[in-house]
Amino acid sequence: MIMHGADNARFWTDQLFNAMITADRREASGVMDRMMAAGVNSQSIIDDVLDPTLIRLGDLWEQDAVSLTQTFVASKIAEDVLLRCVSASGKTAKRGAPVVIGNIEDDFHSLGRRIVGSFLRAGGWEVHDLGNDVTAEQFVDKAIEVGASVVGASAMMHTTALNIRKLRDLIDARGLNHQLKLAVGGAVFNWRPDLVAEVGGDGTARNATGVDALFQRLRDAAKGG
Repeated sequence: MIMHGADNARFWTDQLFNAMITADRREASGVMDRMMAAGVNSQSIIDDVLDPTLIRLGDLWEQDAVSLTQTFVASKIAEDVLLRCVSASGKTAKRGAPVVIGNIEDDFHSLGRRIVGSFLRAGGWEVHDLGNDVTAEQFVDKAIEVGASVVGASAMMHTTALNIRKLRDLIDARGLNHQLKLAVGGAVFNWRPDLVAEVGGDGTARNATGVDALFQRLRDAAKGG
């Protein structure tokens, strides 16, 4: 069944959020069992339950109200949920397409990047996560090493987002702009959509549920280039 009513969606969101905030992966699996037994379809689980849960968690992260352990387990729970949804939907995930992600130089807000990595892995991408404080050279060198056609740079604040410009400039300086596309993301890009163009991004997604489609579009554009 499709999720109907804000109260119903909030009920499941609260249960999944509580499992994430208590770093209880087993309970999260139980929440999934109960949702699927109730007939909630995979797309509704992603759109109406998982996405709002991650937004709530992200708000707490910005307030420094969650720990690194909580964010790590939350990202694993998100991956568990997505993999089960993909399996239940009968969709065939892409396999083996390499991508490189990381927080740009001087940025240490890892929650969004971890969640993005979980969504990409659930979609079948081969994710190379470089972690926090990644320089432009590290992004490009890794992309060349693994044969990636998309790199994803994350930043939460405006001051660190501006460092993504260094990555854009390096991609262009090495003549890779047709074969290596730059995805950008983080809270600041939702607040200031014009920043995508300012730092030289080829695209962004408003939230993690749009990341798979964004990376596929950019990969196709790179192949076309």
